[in-house]
Amino acid sequence: MVVFELVIALLFAGAMLAAWGRRFSLPYPALLALAGAGLALLPGVPDVTLDPELALALFVAPVLLDAAFDSSPRDLKENWRVVTSLALIAVGLTVAAVALVVKWLVPALPWPAAITLGAIVAPPDAAAATTVLRQLKAPHRIFVILEGESLFNDATALLIYRLAVGAAMTGAFSGWSALPALALATAGSIVLALIWVRLIRMTIGRIEDVATSVITQFVGTFVLWIVAERLRLSGIITVVVFAITIARTAPDTMPARLRIPSYAVWEVAVFVLNVLAFILVGLQLGPILERLDRVRFVTYASVAATVFVAVVLVRIVWVMGYSSAGQWFRNLRPVTGPPQRYPSYREGVVIAWCGMRGLVTIAAALALPHGPPASAFPYRDLILFTAFCVVVGTLVIQGLTVTPLMRALRLQSDDSVAQEVRRARAETARAGLAAIRHRDADETDEMSRLLVRKYEARLGHAEADEVAGGEVEDEALSAYGRAVERAQAAERRTLLDLRTRGVIGDDAFHRVEEELDWAEVSARSHQNQQAQG
Repeated sequence: MVVFELVIALLFAGAMLAAWGRRFSLPYPALLALAGAGLALLPGVPDVTLDPELALALFVAPVLLDAAFDSSPRDLKENWRVVTSLALIAVGLTVAAVALVVKWLVPALPWPAAITLGAIVAPPDAAAATTVLRQLKAPHRIFVILEGESLFNDATALLIYRLAVGAAMTGAFSGWSALPALALATAGSIVLALIWVRLIRMTIGRIEDVATSVITQFVGTFVLWIVAERLRLSGIITVVVFAITIARTAPDTMPARLRIPSYAVWEVAVFVLNVLAFILVGLQLGPILERLDRVRFVTYASVAATVFVAVVLVRIVWVMGYSSAGQWFRNLRPVTGPPQRYPSYREGVVIAWCGMRGLVTIAAALALPHGPPASAFPYRDLILFTAFCVVVGTLVIQGLTVTPLMRALRLQSDDSVAQEVRRARAETARAGLAAIRHRDADETDEMSRLLVRKYEARLGHAEADEVAGGEVEDEALSAYGRAVERAQAAERRTLLDLRTRGVIGDDAFHRVEEELDWAEVSARSHQNQQAQG
């Protein structure tokens, strides 16, 4: 009961911290990290542990799906070089640097355990950075790079993590002999994801109430992860491929009245998982700190500080080196086609500094085997302590200084998403208007003509870069309702086509889709009220 009461109180505190962070342009994960650190220092905190297999499934699967669902394949394709370099090379360099540093400081630490720590702290979490950058209206390309890196570096780091944990617990490292199995597991993960997409589409398409739809989405996500892990596949790759694929096909399967509350629930769930992760790590760190004498505490703190410095420096060196090499290569090579997409120096500074660690690092640390000395992971307390210190350090030091850094660099929004939104609004309004004008003879009533005038006004506003305005009162005669449905269907087809052809990205798509969803829900509500009246 004490743990339950503590969790409830801290969930409320987390909500207040998030509200405070939005008000003062602060990343709420940084505030949660400080709260978790404060919890670890409280006397008499209960020792709460979590099943290692449950930790990754509970925290990583839904958060990864939420991030992958919102990703834009078109934008990732345009920036694939820098995203790949960060997700593969930067992660690999970070793992190697951390392992070398920790092995040097603690010679008794086995190499697999040192590599495990490197893999835990290697993947940055874009949530803290993008929370601040959106409020500062940073260039859209920085969002694409940070979110794409965060999406794919988890797979790289957790793959190394799994191999290192297995080597530490069994004493055997498969190495190069595991590559064929990894390739087969990757292919199997993609196949499983595509099969799951078809199953979910058939299931969701038959659901008509909100509660069942939302529960099905969450259950489907967890079951997909569990099935992938039981089949010895990659749960991360499976969930990412599934989310990206379902995001391209779900809009024509799920009605607006289900999609709007679903998105709201997912947003709340991701926030709750972040709060719970920091609560759990705080509860586990409390007993660890109580067991440490002064000498061991100094050792742990030294390791944590050194690892923090190594993590930050490796990212800065790699990003700025890559940016400089890219600029030099672009100036040296004659432009014969589309310009190469390399970060500018100012963009590189922001990307290099936005390497905050977050939920994935916490979840991976909590997932380390624990128990009696014979079955516990070697140096688990040191690894958990170091991982949490790196998370707190990056979130607080880097997260709280992103705002002054952006203002000093004077990076401005490129307005690319807003331009795509305006174009999508105009194109969808034009398609809806065309659908109404080609109406049947029995629908040439006054209400349909009024709807035509409404769409003409909306199109005029869209072309003038203004927000569509005005609601029509006393709507909902049968002919009018059919005209509205035909117009909305045409708008959605046009919006999907714009994304499919790469005219707009997923950020603009989701913003306009939300507008169409609310318009559809509003129209149906008016029709139902008229029918009941």
